[in-house]
Amino acid sequence: MVTKEQVEASLTAKLKPIHLEVIDISGGCGASYEVEVVSEQFEGKRLLERHRMVNAALEEEMKEIHALSIKKAQTPQQWKPPSQDSATLTKDA
Repeated sequence: MVTKEQVEASLTAKLKPIHLEVIDISGGCGASYEVEVVSEQFEGKRLLERHRMVNAALEEEMKEIHALSIKKAQTPQQWKPPSQDSATLTKDA
């Protein structure tokens, strides 16, 4: 079984993200995950290349994971944290 922590550790070690969210959508058995990754390493890469990088970073884990949904694979410039939007709204109010 692959744990959420293993997925996070592999993605962190290989992609050095500034934002990473890993959600186990398998009900706890470690078979399905959703991920959001924001990394400078995605700079200049097309979306398909970014997805391949995520899959490559999880090469060992993918032997046991049945489904991986990559919700976001963005550069820091593309990513807007949710708290940033609410802070802007609060500041303007």
